[in-house]
Amino acid sequence: MADAASRLRSLAEQVLGVPLPVRVRAWDGSQAGPPDAPALVVRNRRALRRMLFRPGELGLARAWVAGDLDVEGDLYTALDAVSGLVWQRDEDARGLLEAVRDPAVRAAVRELLRLAGPPIPPAPPREEARRPRRGLHTRRTDRRAISHHYDVGNDFYEIVLGPSMVYSCAYWEEGGTLESAQRDKLELVCRKLGLGPGMRLLDVGCGWGSLAVHAAREHGVDVVGITLSQEQAAYARKRVADEGLTDRVEIRVQDYRDVADGPFDAIASVGMAEHVGAEQYLQYARRLYALLKPGGRLLNHQIARRPQRDESAYRVDAFIDAYVFPDGELAPVGSTVTQLERAGFEVRDVESIREHYARTLRRWVANLEAGWDRATRLTTPGRARVWRLYMAASALAFEHNDIGVNQVLAVRTPDSGASGLPLRTRTWNA
Repeated sequence: MADAASRLRSLAEQVLGVPLPVRVRAWDGSQAGPPDAPALVVRNRRALRRMLFRPGELGLARAWVAGDLDVEGDLYTALDAVSGLVWQRDEDARGLLEAVRDPAVRAAVRELLRLAGPPIPPAPPREEARRPRRGLHTRRTDRRAISHHYDVGNDFYEIVLGPSMVYSCAYWEEGGTLESAQRDKLELVCRKLGLGPGMRLLDVGCGWGSLAVHAAREHGVDVVGITLSQEQAAYARKRVADEGLTDRVEIRVQDYRDVADGPFDAIASVGMAEHVGAEQYLQYARRLYALLKPGGRLLNHQIARRPQRDESAYRVDAFIDAYVFPDGELAPVGSTVTQLERAGFEVRDVESIREHYARTLRRWVANLEAGWDRATRLTTPGRARVWRLYMAASALAFEHNDIGVNQVLAVRTPDSGASGLPLRTRTWNA
């Protein structure tokens, strides 16, 4: 009888209908496939049960998070090699057999089921978000989703993000460090908003307070920073106090829908709008518009996906939804601009910085790998595996133009039509 790796490789190729571009290493130590390719390590039969009883991306994610499935060799090369090979099925193993028409594929699935051992679906890893898919983007469900992602320990995020503690795309120049690139991004946001002494800034989704501190210290503005994460707020307040800026910066645990002390001269929303949801986006845009003074500027920094021919077919990525950003949604940049305009904004500038995010994510992955042992102690091995996979896969997605990130500068233009922007609007890059 063939060894486990050879059987797995052969059966997988029958099911997928294409050769596997990676090596397979099985639980019995056997290997099959190109010797110079990264290895997909199937540590136990439970990995097969996870993938068979939840075919598609979620089954693979559960096996990865649980440590039943691993990659030996360069993770980026492996992810690139297997991209597009995930067989998207919503059925369980029995439903999968009924759905398959090809007799040879049905036979291969049956053989995989026999190889997988007891026909009992393993419980999902404890890192998986468990919540009903009802009532999305209420204040309660948004708090829960934000807590799932951000309240995993500030010390863990310090390992990943480095001293800047900025969890959004940096703005790179050749030869720069992650810290200098994040400082340049914060400065870019401030310049686009035209910040100056005496102005009042609302930082929506303020994270660990990096932008709020930078804006107050370097541009003399008064800042209200809001977040739904208790851990972020505690960290940000300490940073503000350490910088001697408590008279200039206020950090709140507050939903953007509950801010009632406008108007503000400027609003920054950096890496937050992805959590809003398509059904709530117009309300979000209208709320920010209402909080701005006439002539005030909004800088909306947001990840975007490619538009689909049939937008109704868009589905949230199963792995991201279950383990990374529960209830998060991406929209094409054109949809974002349209919603901002519908809310009353005049959109004045859209800058794509897609390649910058790919580089940022690769640095974050390197930070996590360098601090791996401490990171797993601070959270769980499964949580660290979630972050490593999602950041590496996201870096490739930005590099391949599957997703992008854009800074949209918009103005609440007054009735006079005077936007207040300079004639040469890209002067912030000078």
